[in-house]
Amino acid sequence: MSSAEIKTDNLLKHIKTNRGPAPVHDWDPPYCGEMDMRIAADGRWYHEGSPIGRKRLVQLFSSILRLDPDGFHYLVTPVEKVRIQVDDCPFVAQLVDVVERDGQQVLRFTLNTDEVVEAGPDNRIEVTFDADQQPHPVLEVRHGLKALIIRSVFYSLVEVAETSPVDDKKNNKNNDMEKVLVVSSQGCKFELGRFQG
Repeated sequence: MSSAEIKTDNLLKHIKTNRGPAPVHDWDPPYCGEMDMRIAADGRWYHEGSPIGRKRLVQLFSSILRLDPDGFHYLVTPVEKVRIQVDDCPFVAQLVDVVERDGQQVLRFTLNTDEVVEAGPDNRIEVTFDADQQPHPVLEVRHGLKALIIRSVFYSLVEVAETSPVDDKKNNKNNDMEKVLVVSSQGCKFELGRFQG
């Protein structure tokens, strides 16, 4: 089947309208080609170059999104699997609430799809840095799918982070102790970055 023959209507008729992600990892449908669908770095979805303006439609598509071991993202139903393009992360964490539960801090993120994900052992926060030392913070959403943590949310994490020294004498230069910023959620600690101080 060519990409021209793959229509969004075909996918939509196989998506249940209940909220939440579908059990896409339990399905093994045939690969049906590529679809002209793209998720931009800011989390906006495009179909054939035009933005998908209906949030409910984006939510439906995101509920059948899967990252396969080949590194590509697919929309998956019980009867077909189509590849789409993802520029960075398929989700964007737009808001974080810091709450306390059972005496522990919990970081509760709201994604651009209105899905709520709590950072913890199954939903880890990872921060990498580019060549210009700019942070690229992400949140594990499910099964390898990640959400980019936008800058304002990252700054909110920095505000509630704790600073502790890194016990590594090799990294100490001129008695300048390296320190690490760590944020916690559900008893898990996540490193946001290191600095000399």
